[in-house]
Amino acid sequence: MSVRRIGNVVVVGAVLLFLALPILVIVVLSFSSASYLTFPPPAFGVRWYREYLGSNEWLAATGLSLSVAASVVVLATTLGTLAALGLARLPPLLRTVAAALILSPLIVPVIVVAIGVYYAYSRYGLVGTPVGLVLAHTCLAVPFVVTSVGASLAGFDRRLEQAALSLGATPWGTFRQVTLPLIRPGVLTGALFAFITSFDELVVALFLSGSGAVTLPRRMWDDLRFAIDPTIAAVSTLTIVLTASLLLVVHLTRQRGERLRASSG
Repeated sequence: MSVRRIGNVVVVGAVLLFLALPILVIVVLSFSSASYLTFPPPAFGVRWYREYLGSNEWLAATGLSLSVAASVVVLATTLGTLAALGLARLPPLLRTVAAALILSPLIVPVIVVAIGVYYAYSRYGLVGTPVGLVLAHTCLAVPFVVTSVGASLAGFDRRLEQAALSLGATPWGTFRQVTLPLIRPGVLTGALFAFITSFDELVVALFLSGSGAVTLPRRMWDDLRFAIDPTIAAVSTLTIVLTASLLLVVHLTRQRGERLRASSG
């Protein structure tokens, strides 16, 4: 191995260690036996995982985040897939304008979106309700689905749809039997990103959750401000594991989609 390659490996390893070190510290702290956050821990145990599993407040926040994220997956995946299909059929100029509007939540700062959504929802009594969180998180998640499905449609051959229609298939049958199987990896990837976006979202939740719809990130934020103990390290570790697992599924789904497009081409 050349000196240059060794240097590249060292630099990349140092950068990865720098990025991963805070996560590793949190994981270690989650197994601490101390009654407060201290590093290194005096001893190790699973006390704070038991505290989390035995706390009604933590479990209620986790259940709400999971239910909101599941609802967002259904809505965002459906709307995002339909939007991506519609964008692919628009003329170039209209496609650019429509895509800019749909993808604007990725560009506008989240705090700006949160303030606007709060003032809009306050008129209709949606602040502090799970419905309000679902609708707001859906707006944030749809662009990820549109981007993912749009990438799948970029390599899609429209002649396959035309052939199916010419052979007597209905538009719905063509979509279900031809289009959807080919773009399914993009749809699944978008759905996973929608789940992660909703489950990990904090800024909008701070404005909208109120006291009646406290999500897990909001509960973690409150715990950091008012009652710091290693329970939050245990919750953070579980969240990291869940998010990393979903990202791994996204990666495997993308690889499968690339193989599928290569075989169909």
